[in-house]
Amino acid sequence: MNDPQQQRDATRGDYLKSLPLYALPHHAISRLTYKLTRIETPWFKNLLIRWFAERYQVDWSEAKSQHPEDYSHFNDFFTRALRDGARPVEGDATTVVCPADGHISQIGAIDQDQVLQAKGHAFTVTELLGGDSERARAFHNGSFVTVYLSPRDYHRVHMPLAGKLRETIYVPGRLFSVAPHTTRTIPRLFARNERLVSLFDTDVGAMAMVLVGAINVAAIETVWAGQVTPPQREGVEVDHFEHLNIALERGAEMGRFNMGSTVILLFGQGKVGWLSTLAAEQPVKMGQQIGSSGLSAE
Repeated sequence: MNDPQQQRDATRGDYLKSLPLYALPHHAISRLTYKLTRIETPWFKNLLIRWFAERYQVDWSEAKSQHPEDYSHFNDFFTRALRDGARPVEGDATTVVCPADGHISQIGAIDQDQVLQAKGHAFTVTELLGGDSERARAFHNGSFVTVYLSPRDYHRVHMPLAGKLRETIYVPGRLFSVAPHTTRTIPRLFARNERLVSLFDTDVGAMAMVLVGAINVAAIETVWAGQVTPPQREGVEVDHFEHLNIALERGAEMGRFNMGSTVILLFGQGKVGWLSTLAAEQPVKMGQQIGSSGLSAE
């Protein structure tokens, strides 16, 4: 399904595009993007929306509101709602559905604590989840999928299975681009970027949904806490939610990216089987079946 020998090698061009990112002030650039994408001046935001929609071939027919004038600013358009029925949630309660529109970056099994990023690159579950080895232990030898959201995609993130929110972990970091050329060239990319980890209890045990920030991703939001980033903070922050009884149904919105990025899903050992037809670089849609819980999928 994701044999490392079949993964694309990094090219010289990938490195030439990635190396300048190390010197950039990631957070300063992203804060400027935050301000620009919330300008409400009609001529400016309408022009920006039209340019972006044409540049990235946005499918207006899927949107609930289909004209630039319908949006208060660019970010309102970027995080647009879809019309009813645009993303049917497939299967039944045991069906694992894709949390977002995008492309599969990698999918497969976690090797002890190691998660494949790209050919020649991996990171650990422990560092991804903020450095707590006990928290990571629930996912050792489990299953993962990484979904990359491109600029043209729908940018709300939904539940792959029904779950009750246990805790969130904010992990500070840089904001490297998470485009395919950087995943092939920047070591431990997803464990270096700022991110928000949401841990849910599901019928098959623990499920982690990791929303990874990236350059120009000016904010990450959840439906229960609103805007989580910015601001950038110095250390890891853990918030507990068991007492609030926050339960979300399969397919329900759980958060959104204000500009595009990556979602990583983690499950425990033997809890989820991915569809054998899925592979790296394959396009996916929110609500599409990507696996089954409690058994191996075919």
